[in-house]
Amino acid sequence: MANYTQKILSREALRKQASEWRAAGERIVLTNGCFDVLHVGHIRYLHGAKELGGRVVVAVNSDASVRTIKGANRPVMPEQERAELIAALADVDAVVIFPEPDVRALIRELHPEIQAKGTDYTEDNVPERDEVMAHGGRVAIVGDPKDHSTTEFLSKIGETEHS
Repeated sequence: MANYTQKILSREALRKQASEWRAAGERIVLTNGCFDVLHVGHIRYLHGAKELGGRVVVAVNSDASVRTIKGANRPVMPEQERAELIAALADVDAVVIFPEPDVRALIRELHPEIQAKGTDYTEDNVPERDEVMAHGGRVAIVGDPKDHSTTEFLSKIGETEHS
């Protein structure tokens, strides 16, 4: 297995790693998403998170969570493969797969200094905003405008196959 797969951690291992990073004076930037079909919008989002400074932890929705959010035909790629793709990126320091509908539980476990969300949100409408602030963190909006969508990309593929 490639070395980058070591960045895919269990929740327990992630809590330990976060403690070690903090002891070394680093802060935690939490990001999350389905990352079903990796595209340039994801890369720009994760790069924007890294530019905030600190260790970037990416929480990847589990297969069951993606089905709940996106529908029965998703994800198209299994959670372990999605996690591996994200772990291979230079801007990512750790990856964890989570089954919950949002990252509130992870926020309670990790107390990230920053929760980075994409530009389809504003700082005021991030679902977990109150949880982040309750633990002394802040929300940051990063990445390029929401001009890239996995759903739209998959739709285009479907159109191409049927034309």
